[in-house]
Amino acid sequence: MGDFREKNFFRTIIKNIPIILLLISVLNEFDFNYLGLSYFSFDFPFILIFYWSLKKNESLGYGFIFIAGMINDVVVGFPVGISSLSYLFVCVFAAYLRNITLRPSLVKDWIFFLFTTIFIKSLMHLLLVLFFSFELDYNILIINLFFTFLMYYFLSHIFKLYSRIAFGNLYD
Repeated sequence: MGDFREKNFFRTIIKNIPIILLLISVLNEFDFNYLGLSYFSFDFPFILIFYWSLKKNESLGYGFIFIAGMINDVVVGFPVGISSLSYLFVCVFAAYLRNITLRPSLVKDWIFFLFTTIFIKSLMHLLLVLFFSFELDYNILIINLFFTFLMYYFLSHIFKLYSRIAFGNLYD
């Protein structure tokens, strides 16, 4: 009987890895400045939220995403609610793409992710500059957008492999 509980415990942890990764990524706000690569950064929460909202929307709840955005605002120093709003907009765009797509394709998802990221980052930074008088370095923003776009392609393959292991072959 103890073996059965351990399997359920580990199965629960394995199925909740996207939530755990989201919370770790907003608490850590990691980039590669620690390695001396000052211009290599990407927005992992955007990738994670877009992918899982698109492919398996019940794995990340909107409440978890909203709370993760609040935590991100506190860690980064943004006004409370900016990241939550942007993360929920990512969910809206992913839900829209999921509802209009007849045949899923990684390339189509990738291009739509670029459009989504450009729109949401522009809106977020417009709010920060106009209403909150933040000083932003646009070169870093463009580099971050570029690497976020590139990393989506690679991370989607990893997430797809994880999904096959954790949930079975749900989609191809």
